[in-house]
Amino acid sequence: MPSPVTDAEPRLHIALLQPEIGSNAGNAGRLCLGVGARLHLIHPLGFQTDEKAVRRAGLDYWSQVDVVEHRDADAFFEWVGQRPLHLMSALGDRPHTAAPYVRGSVLLFGRESVGLPTELVQRYGAFRIPMPGPVRSLNLSNAVAVVAYAALQRIEPDLF
Repeated sequence: MPSPVTDAEPRLHIALLQPEIGSNAGNAGRLCLGVGARLHLIHPLGFQTDEKAVRRAGLDYWSQVDVVEHRDADAFFEWVGQRPLHLMSALGDRPHTAAPYVRGSVLLFGRESVGLPTELVQRYGAFRIPMPGPVRSLNLSNAVAVVAYAALQRIEPDLF
């Protein structure tokens, strides 16, 4: 799969495991461009990456987004290797603000309908966004934004 990836390490890696809704991926892509992160889309996807919904959500920025597509979860985890990996899940036992974010951290988010598989959360552990209200989760692109900015504040506090 083609990729405009450069050799430079981005501030963060935002990874979406089998996302189902193109507009969420588009919004996450726009956010990645804004914070200097690389977007990773892990197949299978519930949309085409050239679909109008992705372009619309990413507006005219989509062509500038640093995006990598992984053929499946195994290929993604092979790529992760020794990089710091932080899973985000409603099943997490610690708040997202407790994650040890560093430059180049990989932030993994699950599918809109079911989140991350329980097996992955059990294997790697996970962080959660506190939800004191009556909803169980946020929209995927909103969750990505909340966590990305918490991580950015940690790794580049001078921006804040």
